[in-house]
Amino acid sequence: MRAILRRSNSAETAAGNAVLCVDDLILDPAARTVLTRGKPVELTDVEFALLETLMRSPGRVVSRDDLAERVLGRNLNPLDRSLDMHVSRLRRKLDEASASGDRVKTIRGAGYQLLIHGTPAEGLN
Repeated sequence: MRAILRRSNSAETAAGNAVLCVDDLILDPAARTVLTRGKPVELTDVEFALLETLMRSPGRVVSRDDLAERVLGRNLNPLDRSLDMHVSRLRRKLDEASASGDRVKTIRGAGYQLLIHGTPAEGLN
């Protein structure tokens, strides 16, 4: 029984550490590295977790509540703007390293979306 559980846990860990690629953006969870157009992007732990969460659902809206729970490990209160500040810093760092424009779109009243080039964004800004 323990051997089966150990094998299933290692399979989940291996799947969770798979390299994520969205357009020119490459994130390696095991090495904790991010590249865009071949250039490294230096991110804080929170920014890295935020980008990883968005890259696991490219093109789909991820709610602010889900992001706060996964990235910050807590629930947001209505006046908490910390997640928005982390998204703002992440956008700036990605924009500096890439010529592809804004990668993270705010979907008013819903959350954030990692844009995939060549596909229209959902909702309005």
